[in-house]
Amino acid sequence: MDITAIHYVNQSSMKPPFPDNFQTVFFGMGCFWGAEKCFWQLKGVYTTAVGYIGGSTQNPSYQQVCSGQTGHNEAVLVVFDASIISFQELLIVFWQNHDPTQGMRQGNDRGTQYRSGIYTTTREQYELAITSRKKYQKNLKEQNYPDITTEIIAAPVFYYAEEYHQQYLAKNPSGYCGLGGTGVCYME
Repeated sequence: MDITAIHYVNQSSMKPPFPDNFQTVFFGMGCFWGAEKCFWQLKGVYTTAVGYIGGSTQNPSYQQVCSGQTGHNEAVLVVFDASIISFQELLIVFWQNHDPTQGMRQGNDRGTQYRSGIYTTTREQYELAITSRKKYQKNLKEQNYPDITTEIIAAPVFYYAEEYHQQYLAKNPSGYCGLGGTGVCYME
């Protein structure tokens, strides 16, 4: 998609190249509008953008993704400075701000595009994500939640969503956001 590439909230670039030594990761937490807002507010996050990841169609449109025919997930690109915010801190935000036990949905939003996912760009991120899933699963089990369904894989190709989706809740403060956590703390 052709987007302006300038973040509406913090005026950073949403497209590479990003500053040296910054890391990139992608999170799927259901509807990407609320998920993106969770991350752009964090100190140490350089930029965010929303898009589609993990499907079979190149450069899908929102309508194609919503059809359920492409297999994509709505995801948030997060570029961060690990000297200010750690990947572990991002994982805590991820786990606590959605329900990772719901499979192909979040709340009333249903379909492949609403699944929980962590799409890593380094081996270290992958290993930390796997460890964090095990830890959070234990906490959820203690509160009688079912098994976590979050997929954790090396990041496939990310396709930017249409311009109107980028930082949607900053442009539309009363816009819909179905994002909600379980109320179970990650606890370090």
